[in-house]
Amino acid sequence: MIDMDLQGIGMTSRRTRDRLAQRLRDQGVVSEEVLNVVRDTPRHIFIDEALSHRAYEDTALPIGFNQTISQPYIVARMTELLLEGCTPEKVLEVGTGSGYQTAVLAQLVDQVFSVERIRPLQEKARKRLQRLKLHNVMLRHTDGGMGWPEKAPFDGILVTAAPREIPHELLEQLAVGGRLVIPVGHDEQILKRITRVAEDKYETETLEAVRFVPLLSGTVR
Repeated sequence: MIDMDLQGIGMTSRRTRDRLAQRLRDQGVVSEEVLNVVRDTPRHIFIDEALSHRAYEDTALPIGFNQTISQPYIVARMTELLLEGCTPEKVLEVGTGSGYQTAVLAQLVDQVFSVERIRPLQEKARKRLQRLKLHNVMLRHTDGGMGWPEKAPFDGILVTAAPREIPHELLEQLAVGGRLVIPVGHDEQILKRITRVAEDKYETETLEAVRFVPLLSGTVR
């Protein structure tokens, strides 16, 4: 799935990635399918070369524009929560960022629709996804909090920035049976999973404390 020339050497080598996967397993990520994709995805190409030696540390790293690439544990955990017990065909990602979470999702679901408000980040992400030959991703430059209503309904929605409250627009774009995985809050943020169990009924699970950049409105060119 991933070209051999992207396997990396030294601090980006296969052995380093294996250690990361084991660390995530030790932290409670149980989906071997998710762990395998995280291990095999070359995280070092999603960050600046100067930081590539830290690519397989379990930590968030800066990607410019006051944004970060999420720590691998959070990427694996949120992906696992989205896929648990099902295989969503059509997923919306709010906040493409570096494209790393996008790449992980694209190897596990049929279609990924990803929105990003900062165009330069989106353009870099597009090139990385093309390099990895992940052709089942559609990107859009837009205000993320509004989602992508023209492509709704979605079997899953994953949000990579934290609103103060869950955007009603995103709930409306969930298919019945679909899931929204989202960090919520300002000073204190909590990861939540909301399932649309009927046309007008949602069930919410409160999961764990997290730390994300805020979900902002508007776009940046």
